[in-house]
Amino acid sequence: MLRQLPVLRDRNLLVGAATADDAGVYRIDRDRALVQTVDFFTPIVDDPFVYGQIAAANALSDVYAMGGRPLTAMNLMGIPTDIVPPRVINAILRGGAMKVKEARCVLVGGHTIRNPEPVYGLSVTGMVSPRRMITNAAARPGDLLVLTKPLGIGIATTGIKRGLTSPSLAKMAIRVMAQLNTVGADLAQAGLVRAGVDVTGFGLLGHLSSMCKASGVSAVIQADRAPVVSGEVHSLIEKNCIPGGSRDNLAFANRFVEWDNATDAQKVLLADAQTSGGLLLAVPPRNLEKMLIRLKAGRSLCAAVIGEVVRSNKSRILVQSGI
Repeated sequence: MLRQLPVLRDRNLLVGAATADDAGVYRIDRDRALVQTVDFFTPIVDDPFVYGQIAAANALSDVYAMGGRPLTAMNLMGIPTDIVPPRVINAILRGGAMKVKEARCVLVGGHTIRNPEPVYGLSVTGMVSPRRMITNAAARPGDLLVLTKPLGIGIATTGIKRGLTSPSLAKMAIRVMAQLNTVGADLAQAGLVRAGVDVTGFGLLGHLSSMCKASGVSAVIQADRAPVVSGEVHSLIEKNCIPGGSRDNLAFANRFVEWDNATDAQKVLLADAQTSGGLLLAVPPRNLEKMLIRLKAGRSLCAAVIGEVVRSNKSRILVQSGI
């Protein structure tokens, strides 16, 4: 469908839809560029305040993934007003506003419509230096791939909906989803990252595939190095508690992934559809130590080196495992 849209060219459009990146970037002048994104989704937790927090963090993440800092945000909400009471609507908006404030961003307004089911998110505008921005098109052979949040969120939230997830895992999943990826802006400003994406609905493999295609490279992933939000996730997989989006991601990944000896559970985790997931960053080896120090200082939930970028004439992903 997108191929049928007219292509409007502008020399100041630094990042558009062509590379399937996390956000658009438009240059204002030599030192400044706008980062623009929008994201919203239906509730994935029962608590409306927490839902608002997660949805806002997810939308803000696209700006951080480009190395930018959010400036302004606008609420986007669709709500069945005949079913959802005002106090619940207010709680959703308060949760989002709290995350916007935490990001030192300004909430300037928004728009609400009646909708058969609740949806909420943000349109966000940020700022980045054109010389320091992070895109998915600059990964180079030899770069190390570093992940800043654990996987398994899609499985955990599906377990919450089915009443299978323990309170401890539910609490951890919410913590992961609600955490801002502010470290992306810090790493970009320090010039430590070559390329990056945030890991959301298309799973780690889907977003890595976009990076590989945009950069003209391939990648090798060590499945056993990928962090998981909790060991309980594996038991949920055994119970077939796998979201439909993750199944679709895995079916699609089979087109471009070469599976070595990864287990079925590892395959599912690498394709699991994340909500407000972490950043997947391509880092030159010489910058790794400095980057890990910054990730620790920024209280990243993890700083796992899970693979590397390799040279290839055809963008592919090889998944290996030491297990």
